[in-house]
Amino acid sequence: MNIKRLILEGENVSLDFKKTISKAEKIAKTLVAFANNQGGRLLIGVADDGSIKGVKSEEEEKYMVNKAAHQFCKPAIEPRFEEYLVDDKLVLVAEIPKSDIKPHYALDEQGKWWVYFRVQDKTVLASKILIDVLKKNNQAEGTLISYSEQEKILLEYLDANGRITLKEFSKLTRSAYRKAQKIIVNLILSGIILPHITEKEEYYVMADLKV
Repeated sequence: MNIKRLILEGENVSLDFKKTISKAEKIAKTLVAFANNQGGRLLIGVADDGSIKGVKSEEEEKYMVNKAAHQFCKPAIEPRFEEYLVDDKLVLVAEIPKSDIKPHYALDEQGKWWVYFRVQDKTVLASKILIDVLKKNNQAEGTLISYSEQEKILLEYLDANGRITLKEFSKLTRSAYRKAQKIIVNLILSGIILPHITEKEEYYVMADLKV
């Protein structure tokens, strides 16, 4: 693994830099976000700006990551570690595999469990829709889509406008939120629409649109 080349990519959906691990609770959010998405790597000993600082004690850093993975993540996560010497400084890489038992929850400082997801270079709180998608993705059965009037309205709206939020869809079809959520979840699972998550909102587009 070429650490310098990896750092040049910058933080992204599967890569995060940590100068050091100060709190197990905080890093647990990143661990579950990686596990709930496509997996990822933590580069420990690397500052946010990509500068290599190195770790003082790889064993202490491993302890903090493992503590987060086992005590603050549910189900527990099993990180894999590798050590690299870069410019005479030790960089610890913690690899978090993509999980087959989603969703994973992280315990916050108030004692509550939350689901997190990785979006670009951010760890974000997962919505109810995304949690349902993660849960149903674990099921072996396929998703059977019956195109009711609501589905037709949704697809026609997306064809004309490009994007829609849950609130907009619920209002458009005069559907209860729970019913609207179920329709969107099924369409995501079938690959017909895709979710897009930002820090401010979550919206949905047709799967063949490049956004």
